[in-house]
Amino acid sequence: MLGGVFALLAAASFGFNNAAVRRGVLSGSVFQALAITVPMGVPLFLLAGIASGHIDKLWEFPAEAYFWLAAAGVMHFVWGRYCNYRSTKAIGGNLSGPWKQSQLIVALILAIVLLGETLSPLKILGIVLIVCGVIATSRAKHKKKPKINASADDSSEVSEKPKREKLPDFEPNYAEGYTFALLSATGYGISPVLVRMGLENQGPGFSIAGGLISYTAAAIVVGVIILAGRQWGHIRSLKPVAAKWFSLAGALVGLSQGLRYTALAIAPVTVVAPIQSTSAVFRVLFGWLINREHEVFGLWVYLGVLLSMAGVVALTLSTEIIVAYIELPQVLLDIAGWQWP
Repeated sequence: MLGGVFALLAAASFGFNNAAVRRGVLSGSVFQALAITVPMGVPLFLLAGIASGHIDKLWEFPAEAYFWLAAAGVMHFVWGRYCNYRSTKAIGGNLSGPWKQSQLIVALILAIVLLGETLSPLKILGIVLIVCGVIATSRAKHKKKPKINASADDSSEVSEKPKREKLPDFEPNYAEGYTFALLSATGYGISPVLVRMGLENQGPGFSIAGGLISYTAAAIVVGVIILAGRQWGHIRSLKPVAAKWFSLAGALVGLSQGLRYTALAIAPVTVVAPIQSTSAVFRVLFGWLINREHEVFGLWVYLGVLLSMAGVVALTLSTEIIVAYIELPQVLLDIAGWQWP
């Protein structure tokens, strides 16, 4: 129960984070967002570890756990997040969201190939639903608003209202957005497996320390990229408005990841992942509240979100749970018991 509560809170804060990132990349770059949000996680997790009294757990992990947690940080916070920000900048959070849900398909493939897990009818249904969600979302198109007389509008704005943040018109780049959404799914699909391997057989107190290890590894990689690519000038050119939204996003994603690591430490992935998939709903809700003019809304978007969420639940739900709580005919029981390979 407690793991589910933490997962739901993580989903809500992650949905808000997506909206903040979307607003930030309208006037800032993806790399500027990465340079702020990744290092912010280190002090946030450090303070959380000190406040919770679990900072001493940092030195109590088995040797291999440090490797798994560091690898999870690089895959999730550097690779996955960079691709996520690229897709969000290109097409917005609503259109890219269902495509990112394919991270569960990536995780399933890895589990079958590397961990010897099997494919069941329920998992096949989940894959089909996610693909249908992606297809539905792909049908959604941005409708351009008619242009208003600029001179008349500008003169009235100057005389009646204070100067507001000037943002570029939303022009989705579908090819770039969908490509990087799929690429982000590789990082996000691999990282939960690595986190679980690092935190397996550890108590809830180890989750904050594990998150600190992951964030530190990711921050080091980002620092190396900045130094090697001589990106200081680009980062220092960050606009104050974008800095505000990126800082908010960094705080929110740090909170979300802390809740996520705690949930994974006390509950299995099959419980945490379906609940976290509700971040898709929170993403649309906060997107409507904050970025209404810079996102795509409509029936196809909502249908895509619902189908992809249903697919995530089907992928992570155990067949044994279905059989235990629902009385099925023998034919369906035989089908449910099928496994491959």
